[in-house]
Amino acid sequence: MNAVLSVLGKDSVGILSVISTGCYKYNANIIEVSQSILKDYFAMFMVVNIDDLNVEFSDFIDAMKEIGVNKNVDVHVMHEDIFNSMHKI
Repeated sequence: MNAVLSVLGKDSVGILSVISTGCYKYNANIIEVSQSILKDYFAMFMVVNIDDLNVEFSDFIDAMKEIGVNKNVDVHVMHEDIFNSMHKI
């Protein structure tokens, strides 16, 4: 099973590092990453495999949000099935 992780905020050094370290800490395997910097704004999307998380998925969501708060960016994690359902035409 996969999840989609998005990160948005003002650009600063180390955003990718702290997010990927958080994924490592909770054993979420990063499958794909796309990031852009638009003027002073950072935007990133990740697809992560959550089959082997070492915490409950809801705890992973909360932990990644907290990492974002500490880095002054918004982090949202959504199960891939819900993400896909929301974006069907």
